[in-house]
Amino acid sequence: MNGPHHLDLLLQLLPEAVLVITALAVLLLDVRAFREEPVAVRMTRAAWGSMLGILAALITLRLEIANGDAPAATFLLQGPTQFLKGLILLLCLATVVFAIPGRFTRHVGEFFALLLLATTGLLLLAGTENLLMLFVSLELVGLSLYVLTAFHDQRPESTEAALKYFLIGGVAAALTLFGMSLLYGLTGSLQLAVIGTRLASTPASPLVWPALVLTVAGLGFKIAVAPFHLWTPDAYQGAPTPAAALIATGSKVVGFLLLVRVVHVGFGSATAGAAGELPWRPGWLPVLAILAALSMLVGNLTALRQHDLRRLLAYSAVAQAGYGMLGVLDPSPESRAAVLYCAVTYALAVLGAFGVLALLESAGIEPTLDGISGLVHRSPTLTGCLAVFVLSLAGIPPLAGFFGKFLVFLHAVDRGTALGRLWLVAVALGTSAIAFYYYLMILKRSLGTPDAGTPAALPVSPLHRAVLVMLAAGVLTLGLAPSLLLEPLGAAEDPGLSPQPGIGSPP
Repeated sequence: MNGPHHLDLLLQLLPEAVLVITALAVLLLDVRAFREEPVAVRMTRAAWGSMLGILAALITLRLEIANGDAPAATFLLQGPTQFLKGLILLLCLATVVFAIPGRFTRHVGEFFALLLLATTGLLLLAGTENLLMLFVSLELVGLSLYVLTAFHDQRPESTEAALKYFLIGGVAAALTLFGMSLLYGLTGSLQLAVIGTRLASTPASPLVWPALVLTVAGLGFKIAVAPFHLWTPDAYQGAPTPAAALIATGSKVVGFLLLVRVVHVGFGSATAGAAGELPWRPGWLPVLAILAALSMLVGNLTALRQHDLRRLLAYSAVAQAGYGMLGVLDPSPESRAAVLYCAVTYALAVLGAFGVLALLESAGIEPTLDGISGLVHRSPTLTGCLAVFVLSLAGIPPLAGFFGKFLVFLHAVDRGTALGRLWLVAVALGTSAIAFYYYLMILKRSLGTPDAGTPAALPVSPLHRAVLVMLAAGVLTLGLAPSLLLEPLGAAEDPGLSPQPGIGSPP
């Protein structure tokens, strides 16, 4: 029997290793060499160092390596893993760019180091089906994001938001760990594919249902699905805008990927129940259906009352989680690809929106409906990009947000029945109409006449302008040509759903 291929393992984890080394280097240089420099200089240098590390990680992600021996499916080589890892790195790269003009903290090196460590955890989460590695990576992401939320020196509510995020996150982590321990006790395996096979081939145990509820509750916290969303508005409002952008984008994409894997691979058909049955039928389908409906209702109705744009985006994220959960109900490969498409395109749009808010805050403009009044007279470029992002979130064609919702709704209608998922589609369509109001209110304020006088032009650096335009172009392009994203997501089947090689995969 061959020994472990440690070199293969190291090469497979090379992007993560590059990010960790970059985080340590940025922290060390800021503490030792640049501590006496002005915050603006330190922020720029740390951001460029972080961007170089992320670009190096993107390059190493393309390296192909041979399979090696390791705990079964601890690290995945193919499927949507590599593609989504690249997307996560690009999202983090844009987040770092938007952090450059920020003056929200004196602890610059610590901020960027934690940002890179959170991204490392997201990469590990995207590339594992092993429960132990999954939980360790969740904790790495969670602890990094808890601290990042508290980094805003000028915002008193930042500490309160971080504390609430930490307390609720700690409870969610405990629930997840307990649910995973039940799964391990029932099946004797840490690998999701093996767990699904053994649950389906053995008599149902009463402990399967607590394991299901606890695990889904923990992952529901990660994607901010109601009723596990209470941390979201405070974290989005209190955290520095770049940190909030990472919470809203990378964490959301990986959260949906994990939910699909755990539900379809780990629990599989053993606990699904019939797809078209009444919502009180036992199984994970009714559980997710109820969570989806609750998220769409709570998110959209509460967003109507928001004046602060960060809180509005937070409740919008809750509603978007409900739309994504609607797609998770269908185990078909097309629906899984639609869920990931919806999550990725949402991440692009909301990242662009947070990027606009970050630039407004750096110019001393409050990110509120009143603050963006007459924005078109100060910066037509920012207003145009913001319009693209907001209209995509609202689901207006031909933008990517429309096509994502259309695909999810289409699969639900195609496989639902009168007593099954059609009621969920009706809820989704009704709440989407409600969402038009608060999204269009943003456009009305930004395109309207300023409240007083003629505002001065808002300067936007070429780098930030280029990133925002590329994000807006990406949202438009993926709406006009969705196959550019659907094909790699559909062709790259999840290893647990369609067997393929991974480090340590059984022969």
